[in-house]
Amino acid sequence: MHIADGFLPLTHAAAWTALAAPFVWHGSRQVTRRASASPAAALTLGAAGGFTLLLSSLKLPSIAGSSSHPTGIALGTIVCGPATMAAITPPVLLLQALLLAHGGLTTLGANTFAMAVVGPWTAWAVWRLVGLAMPGRAATFAAAVAGTLATYATTAAQLALAFPDATSGVAGAFLEFSAIFLTAQVPLALAEAAFTVIALDTLSSRLVHARAMRRA
Repeated sequence: MHIADGFLPLTHAAAWTALAAPFVWHGSRQVTRRASASPAAALTLGAAGGFTLLLSSLKLPSIAGSSSHPTGIALGTIVCGPATMAAITPPVLLLQALLLAHGGLTTLGANTFAMAVVGPWTAWAVWRLVGLAMPGRAATFAAAVAGTLATYATTAAQLALAFPDATSGVAGAFLEFSAIFLTAQVPLALAEAAFTVIALDTLSSRLVHARAMRRA
């Protein structure tokens, strides 16, 4: 994730931006609707964005002009829905590109597609499926792991398409990029999942307490 500025060919960068744009547009409409309907919803959306910014700013240098780090997308996905993350996450990526040198402006669309589209929708699907058998913390943990790994699998695919292996082509490059990413990302994903469970428990207890106080 956080592919560096100018690292992808411009045609690739433009294509990933075009793929991400409809999701960002739809997510922005969702965020506007929710924030207008309820001030409490606006606070929740802000908390989801803050959590994503905090975790995804923990940067570890990785391969081919990219970096490894938690994504922080599962909490917002579970609380606000996957569609809204397509609107919440791009400002996070933009701030990181401008202020922290994480990622870049030309690759913003590619990074958005990986972390704001594929990651959240994967996390949401896993959360719903696992929740059918093991609702609660187990579903949250599984969603956080799946969302992060799906984000990095997408980044590996983006890099493989841009830099295919001379012998094995795109498929071989994807396996090479994925293997190197997984070395750092599996333990990070597990740690992020545990932290997400704790954060969601804390957020849920605060919301329950706030509702009880309002009723009193």
